[in-house]
Amino acid sequence: MIVKEKFFEDYGIGEQRITAGRTITEADVVLHAGQTGDFYPHHMDEEWCRTQPFARRIAHGTLILSVAVGMTAGEMNPRAMSYGYDRVRFVRPVFLGDTIHVKATIREKRRDPRRPQHGFVAEAVEVFNQQEQTVLVCDHLYLVELAPAASGAEG
Repeated sequence: MIVKEKFFEDYGIGEQRITAGRTITEADVVLHAGQTGDFYPHHMDEEWCRTQPFARRIAHGTLILSVAVGMTAGEMNPRAMSYGYDRVRFVRPVFLGDTIHVKATIREKRRDPRRPQHGFVAEAVEVFNQQEQTVLVCDHLYLVELAPAASGAEG
């Protein structure tokens, strides 16, 4: 893992990261079902799925969220930590064998009024399949330290 210190002031609105692709496999779906207890037929029963509108199994939305988060975690920043995810939407199904990639774009920065030495950085996360169709969107919030010499001015 790459360690890269980045303070609140170092983040720029519009900055983007784009990941390589990752194919969602049978093993991914089975392991996720086992870890979460989500064995719904939409994910596990090929025969039942053939009777449904999509006609094939779909990966868990929470699996795609987890994989996407992991795909964007190439650098470790000791000055920041994940504060959570907002507005998670499963826009389209991801099927076994689909390859996803992620685009993360810094869209907002604001100081934290409760923690004067920290600010929030909001990143718009978009997950795409191999046809470049959006399959998942969410906002990822980071709590980030201000640089030691930072003034009270907005970053």
